[in-house]
Amino acid sequence: MKQVLQHVRTGRLEVAEVPEPRAKAGGVVVRNVASLISGGTERMVIDFAGKSMIGKARERPDLVRQVLDKVKKDGIGPTVQTVLSRLGQPIPLGYSCAGVVEEVGRGAEEFRAGDRVACAGMGYASHAGTVFVPRNLAVQIPEGVTFEDAAYVTLGAIALQGVRIAEVRLGESVAVIGLGLLGQLTVQILKAAGCRVFGYDLDPTKVALAKELGADGAVVRSDGAVDTAMEFTRGVGFDAVVVTAATDSNDPIELAGELCRDRGVVSMVGAVKMDVPRKVYYEKELQLRLSRSYGPGRYDPNYEEKGHDYPIGYVRWTERRNMEEFLRLVASGQVTPSHLTTHSFPIDHADRAYAIVTGEVREPYLGIVLEYPARVGGDATTRERTVELRPRAPKSGKVGIGFIGAGNFARAVLLPQFRKAADVELVAVATATGVNARTVAANFGFAYCTTDSAAVLADPSVDAVVIATRHASHARFAAEALRAGKAVFVEKPLAIDEEGLTHILGAWEETGGLLMVGFNRRFSPLVTELKRSLPAGTPLAVTYRINAGAIPPDSWIHDPEDGGGRIIGEVCHFIDLIQYLTDDFPVEVFAHGIGGATSELHDTVSITVRYRGGSIASVSYFSTGDRSFPKERVEVFGGGVVGVIDDFRRLTVSRQGKRRQVKRLSQDKGFREEVSAFLRAVREGGAPPISPDALVSTTMTTFAIEESLRTGKPVALDHG
Repeated sequence: MKQVLQHVRTGRLEVAEVPEPRAKAGGVVVRNVASLISGGTERMVIDFAGKSMIGKARERPDLVRQVLDKVKKDGIGPTVQTVLSRLGQPIPLGYSCAGVVEEVGRGAEEFRAGDRVACAGMGYASHAGTVFVPRNLAVQIPEGVTFEDAAYVTLGAIALQGVRIAEVRLGESVAVIGLGLLGQLTVQILKAAGCRVFGYDLDPTKVALAKELGADGAVVRSDGAVDTAMEFTRGVGFDAVVVTAATDSNDPIELAGELCRDRGVVSMVGAVKMDVPRKVYYEKELQLRLSRSYGPGRYDPNYEEKGHDYPIGYVRWTERRNMEEFLRLVASGQVTPSHLTTHSFPIDHADRAYAIVTGEVREPYLGIVLEYPARVGGDATTRERTVELRPRAPKSGKVGIGFIGAGNFARAVLLPQFRKAADVELVAVATATGVNARTVAANFGFAYCTTDSAAVLADPSVDAVVIATRHASHARFAAEALRAGKAVFVEKPLAIDEEGLTHILGAWEETGGLLMVGFNRRFSPLVTELKRSLPAGTPLAVTYRINAGAIPPDSWIHDPEDGGGRIIGEVCHFIDLIQYLTDDFPVEVFAHGIGGATSELHDTVSITVRYRGGSIASVSYFSTGDRSFPKERVEVFGGGVVGVIDDFRRLTVSRQGKRRQVKRLSQDKGFREEVSAFLRAVREGGAPPISPDALVSTTMTTFAIEESLRTGKPVALDHG
């Protein structure tokens, strides 16, 4: 299918061929018929992408600070790799579309195949032939409303929310500053609400259009704006002003204050400069209110992605209910989006549409709609979920690699290592979104990309599969890959619960296939040197301090159903490394966390571990520190030897009063050696780089840590 992508690194806009999405739980797959270009939001994205690296840095100094902090912690090499990976990801443009439901995911059964729907959401309702949209971002299109009009649903909901924030009442006088798409929709919504409406804009044609669409008055912005307001409101001023302009100027917020009556309301919808002139706002005791996009639920992943609605008794107008109400107004004829459409282009010629938006082609415009061809054969079964980028090489002595999942970590760390490895053929990559699959395949040289993981598992040219999806799906995909006869490298964790662990162990026992988990630290050259320096057969005492840093509470990693939490998702690394150094399995863990058993986030914890052979360990995993401070420090004591690794940059070994240091130019956590060990095992067979018993022990230990945090008691582990 075709999709419009904006490349951030180069500034290039592309209509790319990408794989079509699959239905997932909680949403629907929609074949687009029409989508609307937002001249404001999308142009900002395009303008940013077109800036030089220096220009981007000036516009986003917050990101520059993050990069500098990462250089201090991880070194230049890993930082450059991460930055290039992020910049290499194109942005899917578009966030308002309409089409026909083709597939319904579990939990979205209110929809049926064939339903006409309008959709919203950046990253979901994109300019693409087919899109996957969560249920709370899709609504039924009323009878009589065209797809082209329904494609305005997102901007309509934004305009409607701005009116709601202003809390206008029947008969009140309202000014609208900025008569672009949002402004014109706002004018019509206000008229439908029974208000007297007056518009202001710099463009005479937009002023004239507002009058045609029902505004009681409208003028070109001039020095006489306040006089026209006083005349229209009989010397009182407007009850409310809705600002829908998009400009770097401070004029709209200044003008809004002058137009308002005493104790009036200013509702900010558009992106404008907001240096509030205190004098007029103070003297009139004005209320300045910011309208947040489409309405309540926006930016809440529980609402938008997981489909958790807000009870209507507590939140009358959510973003979805705003979308529905906008379409009802369209169906009633009170709002007429078709009068705002100035251009229509087929998706294949989207570049011509954006040339108008960016001003490359100087042509007046307002609403620009992209149109999509009917599916060939008219049947969803003809859907293409795989895109070939180059001819597939005939089977050779090289190891054929397939990736399932390719998020930030995979792109910045794993993929570069597999690409650099000798005698490797990157065959296939499958991800949840076609954009990511296509981008990764093109950037790293895969033969094809797909949104269908089954295609990778069924491909006889794929010898080994790398699982780099979100944590909750690791066990399922790894088990499927083993049963498909593939060697498996699964990123940590192996599983997020005992059910998943049992599932994957069953597959391993059935097949006897190669299974490895991405516990890379044990492969670090500094760790290899440290272990060589430790006396064999002697119980060790280990302290491991991790300055983990905070991640947002709403991150998927904290989600028990998606990420499993940071203990299972990251502390497993440190448990594995200690297990490797001690050559032993834990028999008891005891954990305490800030907030105790009632804490929802177990990410600042102190863990003690006792081992079968007498070793002991303390893991201090803290999220409350300063990110600029080094992340990891490992101290090992035993047999008269002390070994210390500082953030995988320096090893210090003390023995018999003498001290020896090994330094690395940059941080080395063992990723290259880890991948090499896996590929060697694939080629040569034999024992896996990490024993299955060790993988199970580490995973079960993280489960025990979680249990100890919940109960406040030590938890014993039985390794048979």
